[in-house]
Amino acid sequence: MKKIMTLATVVACFALKDAKAQNVNGVRLSDIHADYVELSQDRQIFSRKVYVIFEYGQKASRESEAYVKDDNGKDMEFNSAIELVNKMKGYGYELFQAYAEQNGKESSKTKYILKRK
Repeated sequence: MKKIMTLATVVACFALKDAKAQNVNGVRLSDIHADYVELSQDRQIFSRKVYVIFEYGQKASRESEAYVKDDNGKDMEFNSAIELVNKMKGYGYELFQAYAEQNGKESSKTKYILKRK
C-alpha cells in the first residue's frame, strides 16, 4: 500500500509540474469577473510563437501588457487563440462573436468576444 501511495505522489508531482495559473497584468483569470472579454493572437515575426492578448477593460499602455502570463510573469505561448477560447469555458465564458479586424490592405486579425454564462 505504501508503494502505491508513493508512486501516486511521484506521478502527481510530475503531472502538475507544468501547471501554472494564468494571469493578465497580475490578475488571475479566475479573478476576472467581466461580462465580456476580448481575445486575439499576436504571432511573432519569423517565429511560430503565438501569444494571446486578453482584454477585459484593464488599462494597458502596451499591447504586451495584455498578454496572458504564467505565475512567474513570463508570457505564455499558445498554439492559437482558440486554445485559450476553449480554456476559458472552464472559467465560465462562452464564445459570443468572432470578427476580423483589418490590419492593412491585405492582412487582418481575428478577435474573439467571450461572454460570461
